[in-house]
Amino acid sequence: MHIDQELLDVILSIKNKDELGLFFEEIFTPAELSDLSLRWKLLKDLHRGMTQRKIAEKYGISLCKITRGSKVLKKKGSVALNVLDSMN
Repeated sequence: MHIDQELLDVILSIKNKDELGLFFEEIFTPAELSDLSLRWKLLKDLHRGMTQRKIAEKYGISLCKITRGSKVLKKKGSVALNVLDSMN
């Protein structure tokens, strides 16, 4: 999947967190925002060392969804991993 470059430019141009939140609420459905937030939470939990089974239990989700997140964090050059590392 290719991400629209103009959309990325727009997101980068919004410097106010409240405005960015409103923009996301305007362009994403509540379900899409929920999925995005859940993906971020499970990435943080994986990064902290929580087991996949514990994460599945915590959020009531399948191991498949968590495995994808685990692969992201193991990927060479992972931006998500770099972001999470910089948050600690």
